[in-house]
Amino acid sequence: MSKTNRRDVRRSLPRLETAVPDFRLVAHGATDVGRRREVNEDSFLILPRNHVWIVADGMGGHAGGQVASTLTIGTVGDALVRRLSDAEEKAEGPDPINVAMVMEESVLEACHTVFDTAREQPELTGMGSTVTAMMVYGAEAWFGHVGDSRAYLVREGKIHQITEDHSLVQEHVAAGLITPEQARVSVIRNIITRSIGFERHVKVDVGAVPLERGDLFLLCSDGLTGHVEDHELLEIIEGNKRGAVPKILIDLANSRGGEDNCTVILVAVTARRGRRS
Repeated sequence: MSKTNRRDVRRSLPRLETAVPDFRLVAHGATDVGRRREVNEDSFLILPRNHVWIVADGMGGHAGGQVASTLTIGTVGDALVRRLSDAEEKAEGPDPINVAMVMEESVLEACHTVFDTAREQPELTGMGSTVTAMMVYGAEAWFGHVGDSRAYLVREGKIHQITEDHSLVQEHVAAGLITPEQARVSVIRNIITRSIGFERHVKVDVGAVPLERGDLFLLCSDGLTGHVEDHELLEIIEGNKRGAVPKILIDLANSRGGEDNCTVILVAVTARRGRRS
């Protein structure tokens, strides 16, 4: 997605300041077409004011994939901010806002949008997208996930995969039919079992992680994880300046074949200025 389009999405959103009392959040992102594809069907969105970050990997041909991923990030980003703002305005008493529902409904809204657009424009029939969205609210990072784009957490020298791939090969691993090592080279590794827009409704995985100062979150498309192992992600994230990490990871994936588009967002959780605890 072009920088111009990302700016247009940001302009259309309300200036909602989600409360993150003890943390400062800094994000860096990059995307690349890779070495084998002619068109970049990945998209990403960074909304720093609203603490929202999204990665999407489109499919369905050159036009369809680009449209699907662009619609996905734009719709999810807009819906998260709008729905959370509405929930805050309607909140009464001590009952907490149902952030999980906000996330789920926002991703579902994108699914409806992509599906309906494909029905209205026959040339886009069959398009779809993955999505991995992260939103920080209060002292928690919330995730909405469909497909095989991933979210990772780096904390205290270890890397943890937060999301679970919705893919045929992951189902085979879970069933014990193949090993994780076999999965990495399997001919079915790119077949996903859930996507945004292929049907009008999709099951959305939603979860939350309490924030800790020093946390690093990585959102990425499978163009990265298809070439780079988790331990390598950890080494690069911890061994380089945060702003350089997305490009370093993309360059590594490209050096190993760059078979797919590759998108990376790194979100760092630091102390607010003036806090030293």
